[in-house]
Amino acid sequence: MPPARSVRGGALVLAATPIGDAEDASGRLRRLLADADVVAAEDTRRTRALAARLGVTIGGRVVSHHEHNEADRADELLDVVAGGGTVLVVSDAGMPTVSDPGFRVVQAAVAAGLPVTVAPGPSAVLAALALSGLPTDRFCFEGFLPRRPGDRARALTALASERRTIVLFEAPHRVADALDALVDAFGADRPAAVCRELTKTYEEVRRGPLAELAAWARAGEVRGEVVLVVGGAPADGPRDVADLVPEVRARVDAGERLKTVVAEVAEATGVPKRDLYAAALASRTP
Repeated sequence: MPPARSVRGGALVLAATPIGDAEDASGRLRRLLADADVVAAEDTRRTRALAARLGVTIGGRVVSHHEHNEADRADELLDVVAGGGTVLVVSDAGMPTVSDPGFRVVQAAVAAGLPVTVAPGPSAVLAALALSGLPTDRFCFEGFLPRRPGDRARALTALASERRTIVLFEAPHRVADALDALVDAFGADRPAAVCRELTKTYEEVRRGPLAELAAWARAGEVRGEVVLVVGGAPADGPRDVADLVPEVRARVDAGERLKTVVAEVAEATGVPKRDLYAAALASRTP
């Protein structure tokens, strides 16, 4: 553990901001916006607009702090903390560092021995998990799925045998493709929920088997911020080989080698590689 840098009451503070309804802002967030020496914001315009909705005048300097400048900004922010100042880190919605900027500056602060604390609050991950109707005692958060079909299929293959409830973020225009990929990887009947526009005027939660949700997404345009919650794999042993063939075929059709895909899927799901390879080959026969 490195020795602490000179600091006189300074701290790096991670603060959660509302994910929709401004009334979810805590009193502590309001005070921090007013009192912090520096507010490091993912989008300075959105943070200023939030402060205006809350009736708060930001008292310190507001600087941009996003994925493209986070590494370069860290030293500047930590110099403020080392000098005894308070740096407030906020993202556009929810908790910084959770699929949002913040991790690098926290990592740097910890390495430098500087104080880091948190002002907790709204979380799209926990809100969606609670609303999903799926088990909440054990869960994992996987962030955004890869955009490319092959990369997405590989990521989901690795999760196919995950027993915990899985929480994912997804852009609205990719929800239908993501749900189709989930059907291929997890099976049509795996229970799931699509949570849209949480805490906002048009909040909507749709629950059902993955195939049903995929059909719903294909039938119309999905709008707003989306969180996907998917039930964990059943504890009844390896999946049936026939259930895995559509996933294998989808990845091969996307350009991957059949032997590579079969090896990865077999390892992730526990089915015999030879049986899966034979079933995949047979599926190509007219």
